[in-house]
Amino acid sequence: MDKAVRRLSLAEQTASHLREILQSGRWAEKLPGIIPLSKELRVSPTTARSALILLETEGSLASRGLGRSRALASHKSTPARRTLRVGILLHDAPAQQISRYIFEIRHELEVAGHEVFFAQKSQVELNFNVTRISRHVRETPADAWLVSAGSKEVLTWFSKQTFPFIALFGRARTLPVAYVGPDKGPAFVSAIDQLVKLGHRRIVLICRKPRRLPEPGRVERIFLTELAAHGVPVGDYNLPDWDETPKGLHSLMESLFRVTPPTALIVDEAPVLASIQQFLAQRKLQIPEHVSLIATDRDSNFDWCFPQIAHFHWQPDLVARRVVNWASAISRGREDLKQTIIPAEFIPSGTIGPARRP
Repeated sequence: MDKAVRRLSLAEQTASHLREILQSGRWAEKLPGIIPLSKELRVSPTTARSALILLETEGSLASRGLGRSRALASHKSTPARRTLRVGILLHDAPAQQISRYIFEIRHELEVAGHEVFFAQKSQVELNFNVTRISRHVRETPADAWLVSAGSKEVLTWFSKQTFPFIALFGRARTLPVAYVGPDKGPAFVSAIDQLVKLGHRRIVLICRKPRRLPEPGRVERIFLTELAAHGVPVGDYNLPDWDETPKGLHSLMESLFRVTPPTALIVDEAPVLASIQQFLAQRKLQIPEHVSLIATDRDSNFDWCFPQIAHFHWQPDLVARRVVNWASAISRGREDLKQTIIPAEFIPSGTIGPARRP
């Protein structure tokens, strides 16, 4: 049976067109900025930015820093590449955390000739204790590490070590480290705006501990700021603490729906969202009639949901490309501390609706 032909996204088509322009030699050293480039190519600034990120991850372009246009990458003498043994430190236990992103990254790294393995224990299993994590990492032979959804304290420790590592998601954007992940800020702004217009005031974001403590992360602050900007009082109710176990999540949901039930839930991970859907079904609470539901990532299981789940969308293929290019640089003895930020957008769907009146 013939394989289905995958249709290129608009960003990929734009990147292909830009690749042809680069090969023609039209731009000698650097590209125009995002706005003039998007106008010339007749695409949105978001599409132009995504196309440039694609070209960066494949090595055709080089970032010159925040606010500066990209430069053409230099392809002078290339040092010989060595095989790396890359360790992956997951956020949660493998059964909970090995997502399509991780599988794709591991596959692409192995195709590139590297050896990839998972650390025996996750950050959750080590209780986010930096001392325990550092001991576990030092006792595990590896040339380089990939840290998935690391806390600020864990990533700070990694940033002070002599071995290379790259942060996959997590709270690394203020640290001088290699990083790849989505920028969900604009998606949060759009989602809150639409929810408030639909009459929602009791909006709760459910996310993991590293996103909340010791203080809310960047996008969590954007979430709270947007609520306040729309006149919604904010507090612990909107970004609740909870014990990150199935029982702890159930207890949180019971607490939320006991007195002042939320009219909208924004959920950070697909397994957590599935558990919440089960809780709502047991309570005979319908979506979106009783509560609106938004996921901050898209999961392939959503294809089987009806109505489709409202979610944040970004290009996951850029993650694996960035990690492979980082590994390629490290394997040739080059330092790579580039941070690749992937634009995300809010995709409204059938799981959001008008807020139910009390």
